Amino acid sequence: MNKLTTSILLVGIFLFACNNNHSYYKLGGYAQGTTYHITYQGNEEYSGEIDSLLKAFDLSLSTYIENSIISRINTNDTSVVPDSLFIEFFSKSKEVYEQSEGAFDITVAPLVNAYGFGFSKKSNIDSVLIDSLMQFVGMDKVKLEHSRLIKSDPRIMLDGNAIAQGQSVDYVSEFLENKGVENYLVEIGGEIRAKGLNPNGKLWRVGIDKPIEHSDESNRQLQAVIELKNKSLATSGNYRKFYEESGVKYSHTINPKTGYPAKQSILSATIIADDCITADAYATTCMVIGLEKSKELLKRLGNLDAYLIYPDPEHPDKYKIFMTEGMKKMISE
Repeated sequence: MNKLTTSILLVGIFLFACNNNHSYYKLGGYAQGTTYHITYQGNEEYSGEIDSLLKAFDLSLSTYIENSIISRINTNDTSVVPDSLFIEFFSKSKEVYEQSEGAFDITVAPLVNAYGFGFSKKSNIDSVLIDSLMQFVGMDKVKLEHSRLIKSDPRIMLDGNAIAQGQSVDYVSEFLENKGVENYLVEIGGEIRAKGLNPNGKLWRVGIDKPIEHSDESNRQLQAVIELKNKSLATSGNYRKFYEESGVKYSHTINPKTGYPAKQSILSATIIADDCITADAYATTCMVIGLEKSKELLKRLGNLDAYLIYPDPEHPDKYKIFMTEGMKKMISE
């Protein structure tokens, strides 16, 4: 999943202006192939502990580390025992899979790999290949039983990119809370969890990107700024991570029910939830199911807020916004 990071650029600038408040620590570094930024109020500096946490997290759920738990499960290592991180990852994935009627599915790994967005080399895509891979997709084909993951077929593989980064944000946030930290912002790869107040004694302010193709730190622009009050935020979008081949655009968000990239009825989905693992999973879900079904899902669930950017059908070069009522109240003037 493409992680959108404008929000942290905004927060970073804001905190830099306030760095004379020495009771707030500001940490940053690299993890999971991306950057992280953590700001918190406390009496101790936890950079060493947080680095260790992130390394432990990768050893559980990174598909890019050969000896991680998820990689060993993917290669059918019979000696591997899922840890608490993997069990949480699997349980939340199963929950969202059921709530989304299969639109969110971590067994999509063979398809993601085939399109070149996963942890193996890209394949030559055709309908025959997609049909052959679809028989290994579906969370109804896997289950946790007696501390083991049981597959109906050994060729089934898991991909955690659409949920694990949000879970890592929660993992670090819960570490800080266990240390008694009451004011913090944790961001990893653009996924965010905030609690309490920033160094100015106000709610944390974060930004949502405009959906500009191939945007990066040099040309990204803000669509909106919101205030987070003890909430988590995750954004998924297809306007940065895609490629074109023979005139066809392939986005990184794969629809597990069809085997093909999700249609572009939503350009960007930002979800706010109590925890980041939930926000992350549903941001991807909205990208898969599209605008109208996302509205239905959000109404049915009732515990999420959303900011969805979608193309204007009458003006292809423009876009429109859908916001939940709760989201409207978070927009900062």
